[in-house]
Amino acid sequence: MKGLLRKVIGRLTGSAEWRLLFGTIWAADRRLAGAWWLLTLVRAALPPALAVATGWLIGLIADHDSAARGLITVGALFALMQTLGPVQSAIAANLGDRTAALLQDRLLVAATSPAGIAHLEDPELAADFSLARDFDLGIASPRLRDSLPFIGSGLAAFGAGIASAVVLCGFAWWAGILLLFGWLSPHLLLRESYVWKDWRSSEIKDHQRHAEYAYRMAVDAPAAKEIRLFGLADWITDRFNDRRRRLLAITLEALRLRQRSIMLTLLVLIISNGVVFIALAWQATQGDLELSRLVAFAGTAIGVSSLATMEFDWWLSDGARPVPVVHDLLPTMRRVGALRTAATAGGSDQAQSPRSLPSREIRLQNVSFGYRGGPPILDGLDLTIPAGGSLAIVGQNGAGKTTLVKLLARLYDPTGGRITVDGIDLRELEPDVWRRQVSAAFQDFVRYQLTVAENVAPTGAPKDLINAALSAAGASGLADQQTVLSKQYAGGTDLSGGQWQRIALARALAKVAHGAKLIILDEPTAQLDVRGEAEVFSSVLRATRGLTTILVSHRFSTVRQADRICVLEGGRAVELGSHDELMRAGGRYRTMFDLQASRFTQTP
Repeated sequence: MKGLLRKVIGRLTGSAEWRLLFGTIWAADRRLAGAWWLLTLVRAALPPALAVATGWLIGLIADHDSAARGLITVGALFALMQTLGPVQSAIAANLGDRTAALLQDRLLVAATSPAGIAHLEDPELAADFSLARDFDLGIASPRLRDSLPFIGSGLAAFGAGIASAVVLCGFAWWAGILLLFGWLSPHLLLRESYVWKDWRSSEIKDHQRHAEYAYRMAVDAPAAKEIRLFGLADWITDRFNDRRRRLLAITLEALRLRQRSIMLTLLVLIISNGVVFIALAWQATQGDLELSRLVAFAGTAIGVSSLATMEFDWWLSDGARPVPVVHDLLPTMRRVGALRTAATAGGSDQAQSPRSLPSREIRLQNVSFGYRGGPPILDGLDLTIPAGGSLAIVGQNGAGKTTLVKLLARLYDPTGGRITVDGIDLRELEPDVWRRQVSAAFQDFVRYQLTVAENVAPTGAPKDLINAALSAAGASGLADQQTVLSKQYAGGTDLSGGQWQRIALARALAKVAHGAKLIILDEPTAQLDVRGEAEVFSSVLRATRGLTTILVSHRFSTVRQADRICVLEGGRAVELGSHDELMRAGGRYRTMFDLQASRFTQTP
């Protein structure tokens, strides 16, 4: 018996509803949560109090006593019933906003706290992450600012029903209990018709992800040009509506299949209410029940019916949905996105400081890596990168170039082999401290809707340093440092793709000025023409002389400027040497170089 009770209590306290009402809203704002609960309890006490006060007023009138006190009491209780509801709804909406903000903060922590990025690229987490990220848009579930007012009213009605049943026990102990269970029966018999428990199934999450994606394309700016140019507005809205209709159809079908007999529920209600009201009428006709008590008990007997507010189940269940999703994502994403530390890597007990690294070399020894659930991208890669020089990495799409960049930046750890910096396993270095030594310009760089200065140095830097970085990246004169790079702001401007790439490159160079010793350029100027890219890379090499520079590019006019060139193929380094050495070798590099150069051969 104790085990069963413990199991029931465990399920109750672990439910989404319990976590919302007794955990999350209190963590969001204790004062508002306290006021919300206080108003809920007061509103729950008002209906039975009004029924008792009405009976008292009837008694005063029947006894020819002054009815002033009774009228004032009834009027005050009635006024409170009418005014406290809107007050609680306003508090609930505010509390809902604060609770949503808390959940969003925790989601930010879940997304940003892991040292790696595997949790953000994991397909198994993508569906739950989509549900959690958009919980307050009203797509996956109602917004909390909309839910909490209905939940508060439902709890008040529920409490009023219980309080009315307690008062009715003053007439007969069995009467209150009988009506209590009678009006609770709809929740037990019909709850499955209101609460959708399959909303996190794989099919539901798939429809939800597609609906959310279509919604994002429709309302966000990046896709706006193509949607209009290719006439995709109807296509987007049809995709969204189709997925939402499928969700609705699945919901209705699931609820219909789980629905129990309504007739049984009606039978329970008719019998329980019939027995109680017949008993009240019988005692009244026999003279055993005064008129004032009859009115009070009849009013509370009617008040018990507020227990059957089924809408409360729906609002509470749906409103609480995001709570466990967001909370459960934090440990899961931390586990998936975690990087191995010195202890788990079998290294020294103390993580070493990389502030002077690399000073000799970066070495990849038999490195293998595959994304979770996917085939290996790198397979036994051996590569030595001397410090203080430049290395270009070339290869066909899918050869593992960008994956290698992620490993060097320690966004992932190898699944096999190891990467060492001056003989130190990269897993023995604190990721944040190591990344201070690394600067990068990625092909999927971020376009911050901030000023030029903030795009180049988001955490701040002297104006001269920013100008030097812009100059080295060929981005001088694009806009004033205080100009916002977005036309959505007054006085703002936008840049072309190539100009944006120069800004991203300037950001990488600004970090070099702050002390980074390894700079990684992953297709940083793909949107520039061939001559522009070659000129920019020449400028970068001058600005980073003496540092370790790694360039990933498909353009051999740029690649040839590097001290050494590595050809990746099948996840391994198949050729390594200078441009001249590889051209003389006549291997894979020579074939790719000649093929690209032939496109630019001029004929009379």
